[in-house]
Amino acid sequence: MSELIRRTAVELAEALRTKEVSAVEVTQAHLDRIDAVDGPVQSGVHAFLHVDHEGALARARQIDADRAAGADLGPLAGVPIGVKDVLTTKGLPTTAGSRMLEGWVPPYDATVVRSLHDAGLVVLGKTNMDEFAMGSTTEHSAYGDTRNPWDPTRIPGGSGGGSAAALAAFEAPLTIGSDTGGSIRQPAAVTGTVGVKPTYGAVSRYGLIALASSLDQAGPCARTVLDTALLHAVIAGHDPLDSTSIPADVPDVVGAAKLGASGDLTGVKVGVVKELSGEGYEPGVVARFEEALEEFRAAGAQVVELSLPNIVHALAAYYLILPSEASSNLAKFDGMRYGLRVVPEGEGVTAEAVMRATRAAGFGDEAKRRIVLGTYALSAGYYDAYYGSAQKVRTLVQRDFTAAFGDVDVLVSPTAPTVAYRLGEKLDDPLAMYAGDVATIPANLAGIPGMSLPAGLSEGLPVGLQILAPQQADDRLYRVGAALETRLNDRWGGPLLAKVPTWQGVSA
Repeated sequence: MSELIRRTAVELAEALRTKEVSAVEVTQAHLDRIDAVDGPVQSGVHAFLHVDHEGALARARQIDADRAAGADLGPLAGVPIGVKDVLTTKGLPTTAGSRMLEGWVPPYDATVVRSLHDAGLVVLGKTNMDEFAMGSTTEHSAYGDTRNPWDPTRIPGGSGGGSAAALAAFEAPLTIGSDTGGSIRQPAAVTGTVGVKPTYGAVSRYGLIALASSLDQAGPCARTVLDTALLHAVIAGHDPLDSTSIPADVPDVVGAAKLGASGDLTGVKVGVVKELSGEGYEPGVVARFEEALEEFRAAGAQVVELSLPNIVHALAAYYLILPSEASSNLAKFDGMRYGLRVVPEGEGVTAEAVMRATRAAGFGDEAKRRIVLGTYALSAGYYDAYYGSAQKVRTLVQRDFTAAFGDVDVLVSPTAPTVAYRLGEKLDDPLAMYAGDVATIPANLAGIPGMSLPAGLSEGLPVGLQILAPQQADDRLYRVGAALETRLNDRWGGPLLAKVPTWQGVSA
């Protein structure tokens, strides 16, 4: 297997710039890796739902031609990337992991995807995900499970497990995810990769198939903090096509990552969230988190403990707000306009009968569960008691964060309370599965940015550390994250992913 797949996006970009390698060579190396380890569903990583061999190579050839002609190319031009299947891609299937959209080929690109094309990145294909981003394990994809490259019997996280697994299996150096309650950060934690949920509105949601419109946010995923920052800079920015897009300059996330790479955090105040530790957190996760705090102190940061008292109610509020918004957003999938249509047999079939049959066949169990819950929460007589009350809790959580950031620069916690558990272990216990997002959900309720990066191993499996910053202060994530990454890599003698096991006898 080509050594190119082991290189970071920064290293690949430099090799492309100096013409050490061509974009075609880099793209082909990653396509070969995907072909070697990604399928079939029963035994492969299954990070990708669709691989665009011809389109990717054609794009790579164009980048090489542009470079030879002296064109002014972006810093990531020619670097391959995978895109979560929740973002529309013109000419490529987009299913959101659901039978409801099986075979749908969008006529337009999401703004994020258009930004990738404009920057010269090469889209390899679409990555697997829980149906309509509902799930924490990628077991709720209608097209089969994705497996964790660290242990194929375990989950890769969710809903964006495909994007994270593609990185950890060295199938792509960069991917795009989306984060509604932790779907970028939790998969990053359990696969030993880096994932960032930007400030809500900092990255356009145009073309992002909606789950919960007030919570959804696309974001960058990579294997290093600097790679993630470079991708963040490509996709962020105001978009007039998205009414929630922030009309503000993008913070200098790349400069912040380079500054943090020195390992020095003198003058930075780090807050430890008291409520996001202790009971329910595995001992190995707590141990790695405590080691990371020691690294922050050694880097010159001041570490203090803070209480966010209302954060303990965030999980309950989220699981009323999200299903309510999902119930509304998914109502359009009715078999009448696009996507799946199931027509019952018999005479005198009504529109209502078609809708009923289509939604019964097209939605999986988890989607149906959340639609029913959300419809109930929004029903007459219950709106104020459930959805309205949840929104009040959301305001209290936002106020807690505002107060905390008056005292510290960033907040930190474990990203997830456990390491990756076994596939199927919690399928019959959705409440236990939901509890795995307890540390990531508050950031979505508050609209603040968050990062997960590797903090070490517990029982041979990755542990993630989460960093949170105030709205529109995404650059703080990158400075603090890069400093911790530098210090931990020095301690480990290299990046954590150097320890990922050989996949099915195929080394990276």
